[in-house]
Amino acid sequence: MGQFIPNVVTYIHEKDECKRPAMIVVPGGGYSIVSPTEGEIVAKEFYRKGYNAFVVTYTTNLLKTSSLWLQLLKDLSKAVMFVRKRAEQFNINSSNVVICGFSAGGHLCGSLAVHHNITELVLDGEYEGINNRPDAVILSYPVITSGEYGHKDSFISLFGSDATEEELEYMSLEKHVTQKTPPNFIWQTAADELVPVENSYLFANACKEQGVVYKQHVFGNGRHGLSLANEDWASGHYGGDYTMQQLYETVQYLVDNGINFQNHLTCLEPFQKVPVYKRQ
Repeated sequence: MGQFIPNVVTYIHEKDECKRPAMIVVPGGGYSIVSPTEGEIVAKEFYRKGYNAFVVTYTTNLLKTSSLWLQLLKDLSKAVMFVRKRAEQFNINSSNVVICGFSAGGHLCGSLAVHHNITELVLDGEYEGINNRPDAVILSYPVITSGEYGHKDSFISLFGSDATEEELEYMSLEKHVTQKTPPNFIWQTAADELVPVENSYLFANACKEQGVVYKQHVFGNGRHGLSLANEDWASGHYGGDYTMQQLYETVQYLVDNGINFQNHLTCLEPFQKVPVYKRQ
């Protein structure tokens, strides 16, 4: 509890003459967990396509006991810096670093896309002067707005139940797109039952108004949380569940302290069925 350190898992080709593009995968989970359904399975697919890939496990707020505010943005910003700083080690092109987020992870990626230049993300020491702006962004069924079409549970996890209007406005991403926002690809289904498709339209329209390069695909059918929507995903073969470390630690804390945690786990039901009672 409170001791979790965000981490990055790497999927790197053996070093060759060609510098590869980097893909940083940011799973969703409503800011309550980091979903395993959008982690390793996605990274390995990008790996097969020639990328050197990375999965970020960022800070989440299962118990909703405090406001995360900018902590998540700091996590992802530092992850981009981490990858760029080690471009030689990871054999990547530091000018081709892409972030790919799903659902709330899409909100986190979108947040970095529009807020990458804020002073709170500037680091001294070993990361001083390293660029945190992604070169491109993929937003997969993303949470975007805190307004009429917002996914309320994500914002409760982010800010708590008493978020200020200023906080909600700041993280309503369609209001902060500028000409400095990176090029982006947005996809979602019109039938998304959890995060309304209007989220994607709002961000796409903001990009259009600001002259930001973007592409949007909206598919007619499909539920929320499709990940890759391939056979591995459909059969539950998501790969490693290391993104769940934070959840396991939180549940263990509740068990050790005799706290009834059943109510805290109901927020996971809309996202996916995952093993939350025992560690694999």
